[in-house]
Amino acid sequence: AGRALAAEPVSGAAAVFSGYPFTLGVASGDPSADGFVLWTRLAPKPMEGGGMKEESVWVDWQVAEDEGMSRIVASGREAAHADWAHSVHVEVANLKPDRWYWYQFKAGGEASPKARTRTLASPDQAADQTSTLRMAFASCQHWEAGHYTAYEHMLRENPDVVIHLGDYIYEGRGREGQLRRHVGDEPMDLVSYRNRHAQYKTDPALQAMHQAAPWIVTWDDHEVENNYAGPIPEEKAHSTPEAFLRRRAAAYQAYYEHMPLRAACVPKGPDMKLYRTVRHGRLVDFHVLDTRQYRTDQPYGGERAFPGPEVMNPDGTLLGKTQREWLYSQMKTSPATWNVLAQQVMMARVDRAAGPDVACAMDQWPAYEVERRAVLRAFQELKVSNPVVITGDIHTHWANDLLTDFDNLESRTVASELVCSSISSKGDGEAKPKFQDSMLRENPFVKYFSDRRGYVSCTIGPKIWRTDFRTVDYVSRPGAPLVTPVSYILESGRAGLQNA
Repeated sequence: AGRALAAEPVSGAAAVFSGYPFTLGVASGDPSADGFVLWTRLAPKPMEGGGMKEESVWVDWQVAEDEGMSRIVASGREAAHADWAHSVHVEVANLKPDRWYWYQFKAGGEASPKARTRTLASPDQAADQTSTLRMAFASCQHWEAGHYTAYEHMLRENPDVVIHLGDYIYEGRGREGQLRRHVGDEPMDLVSYRNRHAQYKTDPALQAMHQAAPWIVTWDDHEVENNYAGPIPEEKAHSTPEAFLRRRAAAYQAYYEHMPLRAACVPKGPDMKLYRTVRHGRLVDFHVLDTRQYRTDQPYGGERAFPGPEVMNPDGTLLGKTQREWLYSQMKTSPATWNVLAQQVMMARVDRAAGPDVACAMDQWPAYEVERRAVLRAFQELKVSNPVVITGDIHTHWANDLLTDFDNLESRTVASELVCSSISSKGDGEAKPKFQDSMLRENPFVKYFSDRRGYVSCTIGPKIWRTDFRTVDYVSRPGAPLVTPVSYILESGRAGLQNA
């Protein structure tokens, strides 16, 4: 799979574990028309570095057409190596398109849970002949901030695919008085990042959702450090560039070790190519972006600011030149009805100041205004079919129309942006924050805002895209019921959100 392997698999006798090895569950991801990635990690002591010996271990896997695993269509054996935390990434191919499968791992006489995944439609399948896709997306699941009740509701919706837009883990040290506590201090090395990922992976609701559908994942900042920008740490005075890149390398490796990613994403030191396109027939292309690894430093210290000349720096970038040119090429040549930018930070230029002044968040797209405008122009100039931006990061729900010129609120809408709230980050939230009314008056392109936790559920067809914003009123205790406060539709060939 393109990884450097330092140890040979155990030969002969089966491995002996100190406890059940599949404590972190199983997962699948990056589905294609003929396959997907299967993932697991052997970790009998998940928060103690995994609890495995240094030698490598054989792991057997099977894929079946039925839940009882009686009609096996693919099987094999992979080595789980200590250098990669005894994780396994199996790229299964040559399966039938657009159907569900079941899978299971076995090692040392132990069996993993059985789980479900699926292939997508063939790339040449016409949009009107491609199956409707049910997609849910989420982000920001701070362990200490609340229960993952939203995933319990998402599971009941039975989505075809889940997209996670970042902040899968948080890097803060364990704190007293929280709902549940991080194990250990702030991670700085590979072992501590592995332990943090493992802790999150033990959540039953998260495991269940991974076992029910394939995921498409990308990261934001907290997988490494809050508000980092490329090679630049948040706390510049407390870290050298060399030290931060060593930390980033550790964080990136731990991320790969715990996600269902293909060999194309294997990290090389502090670098890891995560941007890619996932396609479902000619119905929808998901262009998965990375707005952290290649970005330049945030202007004005990354805080909310009145945009000055720094935001118009032509060299300022979230994507970097190579990724940006790749995105333009993917959009220009895409045959899909819907083109989705699956990314991290808000693209709409939301004015946070009342009155004539404009104040924007400097960790988001408006801090990189030249590139933001270029992407919006590209939607028009490249004649991109039905662009939709999906976003995480901000711990609140938003439904935004994206304008060609945010200084002219009457300008043309070229795309729409759907922003998911957090799964748990920021706790319960409020029914209506004090600033909400004034913010909506200042920004008429914002159609909806909510401070509750939740996720977004989408049903994508050839003519209509339906979006349901899902919320829960509390995460400070389990059992919050699901609420659907608003729903919108997008019509193919007509830009802008409409009430469902």
